[in-house]
This record gives sequence, C-alpha cells and structure tokens, in this order.
Amino acid sequence: MGLGILGGGIATTKWFLKRGAEITVTDLRRREELKKSIAVLGNDSKKIKFVLEKHNEEDFKNADFIVVNPAVRILGNKFLEIAAKMKKQIVSDLTLFLKEVKNPIIAVTGTRGKTTTTNWIAHFLKSRFPKACASGNSSDEALLALSERFLKDAKTPAVLELSSFQLEIADRAHQAPGVSVITNIYQDHMNRHDTMKNYVLAKANIFKNQKEGQYLVLNFDNEWTQFFVNQKPKSEIYFFSLRALPKSKYGLYVHGNTIMFRDKKKESVIYKEQILQLLWARGEHNLYNFLAAALASFLSGVSWKEIEKRIITLPDIFLRQEIIIKKKNYTVVNDSAGTSPDAAIAALRRFSREGKIIYITGGTDKQLEFKKLADEIKSTIEPENLFFLNGSATRRLIRELETRHYFRNQKKNTFEDLKDLLTHVRKRVILMSDVIVLFSPGAASFEKFENEFDRGKKFAEYSKQVFK
Repeated sequence: MGLGILGGGIATTKWFLKRGAEITVTDLRRREELKKSIAVLGNDSKKIKFVLEKHNEEDFKNADFIVVNPAVRILGNKFLEIAAKMKKQIVSDLTLFLKEVKNPIIAVTGTRGKTTTTNWIAHFLKSRFPKACASGNSSDEALLALSERFLKDAKTPAVLELSSFQLEIADRAHQAPGVSVITNIYQDHMNRHDTMKNYVLAKANIFKNQKEGQYLVLNFDNEWTQFFVNQKPKSEIYFFSLRALPKSKYGLYVHGNTIMFRDKKKESVIYKEQILQLLWARGEHNLYNFLAAALASFLSGVSWKEIEKRIITLPDIFLRQEIIIKKKNYTVVNDSAGTSPDAAIAALRRFSREGKIIYITGGTDKQLEFKKLADEIKSTIEPENLFFLNGSATRRLIRELETRHYFRNQKKNTFEDLKDLLTHVRKRVILMSDVIVLFSPGAASFEKFENEFDRGKKFAEYSKQVFK
C-alpha cells in the first residue's frame, strides 16, 4: 500500500517478488508521478498488478499480507480497518526487517537529533565492527534492501534511525532492538498523528517488545521521559543528562567539568574537561546527541576508550546544520532537515553565539506551534536579516511575528522561489561582514519540494551558484 517515490516501496516490492509472491501495488498517485519508481522495477513491473489513483476494497479483502508504506496514514484508514476486521496480516518494512534480521540491532528515534545520534553510534561502532553503518530513515538504502546484506553478515550490528511513521505498527513485530534510544520528544507531525499522545505512543513502540537483558536509553532532561518510564518497559533503562542524575538512576551525565557514568557496579569519571569542552563547541543539542550515542555504543560493547579515540572525527551530518560554504566574510549553513520549530530554535541558538545571522525560514504547515520560534527570532534576528520562503507554515509564523510587533512597518522579505531568495540574500551579505547565512526552515517542504532532502540538495546547488 503506497509504492512511493523514495525507494522503500520499491525495495519491499522486490523483496516479495524474490520470494515468489503475487503482488498488487496500490497507490493514490498518478502513474506519471510514479514513473521513476516503476521504471526502477524494470521488467519486474510486468509481474505486478498496479492499482493507481485509488484503492479498491477487494484488493485488501483478497490479500494475505498488506504491507503499509510509512507515508500512509494509519489513523482512520478505512482500507486498513477492513483488512484488520478480516484478520489480514498488516506489516511494514520495519516489522519485516525485525523478523528477518538476526543481527544485533541498535535503533534510534525521537523528534530531534535522531539522525546525528544514529550516525554517531555507527561511527563509534566502527572501532569494533568496521562494516557498521547508519540506515533506516536516514539512509538511501531501504530497510529490506539492507536486510539482504545482513543475511551474509551475522555479526555487524544494524544501526537504524526510525521515524514515528515507521514505528506506528512496530508493536506487531514481536521483536525489538537490543538497544533502543529515544533522543527527546517535542511537538511534531500533528497533521499525521492528530494528538501528542498518539505521536508519543508511536515512538514508544521502539521498546514495546523489548525483554529483560535489553536496554532502553532515555533523555532524563526531557519532559516526556516519565511517560515512557510509566509504560513499564521490561528492558533495563539508562539515562543521559546535562546535569547530575539522581543516585537511583543509571547512565551517562555531565557533572561540573566532567562526564560521568553510573551503573549497578560503580560511578566513575569517563571524560574530563578537555573532551567536554570539545563537545560543547558543537552546541548543546550535539552534546545531548553525543551522550545518547556514546551510551548506546557502550551498551553495545564499545569501550569508553574506543569511543574517546573517535570523538575528534565525529562527522557532520548531511543537511543537519551542515556548513556547506565557508569564506572569509560569511558562512552558509544548510539545515534543511530542521523540519520543526524546535529544530530551528536549536540552530538559531547554536549559530547566534558565533556571529550575526541572516536567517531563511518557511515551508509547509504540519499543524505545529510557532510561538517559541517567533520569540527566538525576535530576540535573535533583525527584521532586515529575516527571509521567508513562502508556504502555509510561513504564513502562520509571520502572523506570530506580527502579534509581537516584530516588523516595525518594515517590508517582509518573502519569496516564492528559493534561488530568487538566495540572490537577494547575497545582496544583503555584501553589506555585512562575518555573517552566517542559516537555512533552517522549521517546517516541512511539500508545497515546493518533494521532501526536505530534495529541498536541501537544491539549497546547496543554488548556494554554490549564487555565492561563487
């Protein structure tokens, strides 16, 4: 259900074809929109029944398995309700992956920081497992395509980034990752989940089927952490925090100028001031990401010493506060993957410590609140240095700024075209010195781009043309 355009549906289709299944692909998109995806299937497409621009009830009644693409909304989906009433098996690429792959699995979810944390776990694991790599929601390689590789390599852990969309029916898998990490929870995807409780319960599925002897890593400083604890996980809980943990809690935390670790056996200093300062330089949010990644890696068998050796080479992550141009008088930062107001606030706080900011924001509304972002913009950005890419979320943010009398009767820099916007930003940069051009939209991108990755690639391409 949902072939899609990002590759996951293609990999799932091929996976079932390889096993001799009779397949119906049903998608609400037009054939023209799915042209590239169908082309990738090649001659295999002749073996498939395609039902496009609609779903037929009979297809769901007659199928043995219904495989749901993560982009398909579960809540209130009448076709899935029909399948459930008829006791059909409703699965996803993730539930199939968890059933198929016997390797150790470390999985990461959360609202912010999950991509960085996932990639940094893979980075630390390479000290023991050279083939370790990040996958899941953060990779170009679909889960079921990846599963084929793990069948030939039983030792390398699978390190997965998982979105709330992927986790929505993960409780049906009856298996769970050996180490599950929840980086934090903030408001996001209300247009999909309707309520915060639905959203958080989807995230909780990452540990729903964990057993004794497995681990759950939680952010002690996040307001939703107690909600997860109240679900009474069977796994052992470890916390990470930027302040000292209560004596009854195990985990990794900052204490003064050191990073400490406590478990059942002892409490000890893991890293001293020099390492801590190196991590602080990446911003508070990245210190959280490090603590989560280091703790998950340690619980997966990597020593603190091995982790320390790889701190200096921690990679910057594609489209996550990624510095794409650095010149004498200006720096250009691509944070296209910052699709929520909280992500944009984190970027603004990091880079406002480093210099004057020209800020580019705006996109598609996900029914999120923009009040805190409006407050941050008012305290950080001059109106003449604020540029909007128009969209439904943009208009909501502008209204919030107007209620704060932010613009002072000044013209709003609002553009329909990203390249045109960047051309005007370049004119502003010429008038300034030591400026940071920050693209952190704080919203989705579907009105003008395929997704945040398409948006980020275009931003990088246009930036290199305009700032040459």
